[in-house]
Amino acid sequence: MTTEIYLAQARASLNSQDCMALYDKWAATYNDEVGDEAQNYVAPVLVAQVALKSTNNPARSVILDAGCGTGLVGQALAMSGVKAIDGLDLSNPMLTVARKTGAYRNLDQADMTRPIDKADDTYDIVTCVGTFTAGHVGPDPALRELVRVTKRKGTVIATILEEIWISGGFKTEVEKLKAERLVKVVSDELIDYVKGHGDKAYLVVLEKVDRA
Repeated sequence: MTTEIYLAQARASLNSQDCMALYDKWAATYNDEVGDEAQNYVAPVLVAQVALKSTNNPARSVILDAGCGTGLVGQALAMSGVKAIDGLDLSNPMLTVARKTGAYRNLDQADMTRPIDKADDTYDIVTCVGTFTAGHVGPDPALRELVRVTKRKGTVIATILEEIWISGGFKTEVEKLKAERLVKVVSDELIDYVKGHGDKAYLVVLEKVDRA
């Protein structure tokens, strides 16, 4: 099955079970396929770069990679000196591949359409790449949950596929979080996502408000 077919099926998933079944099948060849020049999946490296710029001390930062997949973001962070990276993903076979990278401190299976089993104010930085796309995870409760587990003055960095930014309710949810004074919107820039596919996504950077 080609990358285009997998990608189309992933974005057409009707529920988390369908999505998980697809990624379970795709896990073994995912890195080779999305890393191919024809796909040029640039988002993981771009998000890792933003994460590194948001900390003065990568080696002491505690990061959650939500929807970590096979570990592309975690690898980019680890190569730049980050020591404590936890990962969450719906697909166990994807987590198996991520575990082999050695980049992660902890890896757990999680359905991000539900509350995350992590304590409040745990992470300095939370990244989320490739999860907020068609057929995957919606904005509620996921965005709010990412903010909840982030430390005060910490940073949430997420990609949101352009075509669902408004129609999927993500722009509205970000505005709601801002209106509730839970976050400051640092940026919401349109970037290349799967460059070879012509896909673009909003790169959203949120700072959790310190309300102490």
